[in-house]
Order: sequence, then structure tokens, then C-alpha cells
Amino acid sequence: MVLQKEDNAFFRDTLSFWKDLTEVQRNALQHVIIKKQFVAGDSMHSNSDNCAGLFLIHSGQVRAYIVSESGKEITLYRLFERDVCIFSASCMMKNIAFDIFIEVEKDTEAYLIPTSTFRKLSMESLPVQVFTNSLLASRFSEVMWIMEQALFTSFDKRLASFLLEQATIEASDTLVTTHEKIANHLGTAREVVTRMLKYFQNEGMVSLNRGVIEILDEKKLVQLLDR
Repeated sequence: MVLQKEDNAFFRDTLSFWKDLTEVQRNALQHVIIKKQFVAGDSMHSNSDNCAGLFLIHSGQVRAYIVSESGKEITLYRLFERDVCIFSASCMMKNIAFDIFIEVEKDTEAYLIPTSTFRKLSMESLPVQVFTNSLLASRFSEVMWIMEQALFTSFDKRLASFLLEQATIEASDTLVTTHEKIANHLGTAREVVTRMLKYFQNEGMVSLNRGVIEILDEKKLVQLLDR
């Protein structure tokens, strides 16, 4: 693609190694970058598409998740504007023994750097290697935090944390979501989410309506996290 001035600014701000590339490398890269559009609900990456490439999120919101043998999902992390999705190029990484799925949560525009191009850059450029290792370390840190929460944190705290995080993302105390979606994020059953939300409602923390959760007492949810 032919990059516009705003495209170059985006890459410069998103890819720390951009300024360290030679002119030849930068020109080669810009000619293979693909700009892609996704709508909410699309699959950006699945286990059968493990060499898609490196996605740079220009706008929108996506989530990375894994699926158990029984079909249960758990969200590992979410990506927003100017985030980079490294696991969509997982074939570059040896010894990755689990499948990552990337789902589009909101209409998203992203740039795709093909895996072969990024692999070649990694072999040629130390700054690209440093960027890749740093990004991998950051993502694995997020994954480990999620696993720690799932294993050692009580579900009421995990649900309260999710609701508060979602309110921050949406900039609203009214959350349009379903119990099933929350269960998929938190790696549990819908019935478990429903029971805990009803408890929260009885305690005056939230109000429940079909497809909508309204946070009534944010302070109580925060206090729950501190117990």
C-alpha cells in the first residue's frame, strides 16, 4: 500500500523500531502492509490461521482468548488503538503449544504485516528483535496475571473487577452485554455469572435487565476488591 503522512505517523508511534529501519527496509515494508477492516463478531485470527501476520490496531477493540477441550473460553487480554497483536504471527514463535483466537469486539481497522516480512526484518534488525521480545514478554505477563486470577482469586472479586474495567472501557455505568459473554471472558459457566450478578443486585451494587447491567454502587464493587 502507498502510505499517507498519517500512516507513517501511526507506524512511527506504534512500532518503536520504525525509525531504526533502513530506507530500503522501510520501503519494502510499506509495500506489503495491508489495511483491513473488521466488524464486531469477526474472527481476526483462529487456530487454523496461525500465520496471519502482525496486526497493528488502528482503531476498534479486539480480544485474545483460548478455548478449553470442553469448549469453555477465557479472555487473555484485550487490544485497543495502537496496540500490536503478536500472537496472530504465532508461527514465528517456537514452542507455542496453545491456540490463540482473536475476536473483534467492536468494528476495527487494522494494518497487517505479513509474517514472512516480519520474520525477515527480525533476522536483519536487532531493534525489531528487541521489540518482538519486549512485546512477547508483556503479553505473557498479561496471560500469567489472568491465570493467577482464575486460579487464586474468588469469583466475586473477578466479576467485580470485570464490571469496573468494562465501565471504564465503555465510559458508562450501563453495560450492554450478556451473562454468556461475561462467562466467556472469565472462563466460567453462564449460570455462575448469573448467580453472582443476582447477589450483586440483592446487595444494591447493580441492576439487571435483559442484555443490560447497570452499575449502581461503584464504591461497593471497589470495596469488594479490597476484602
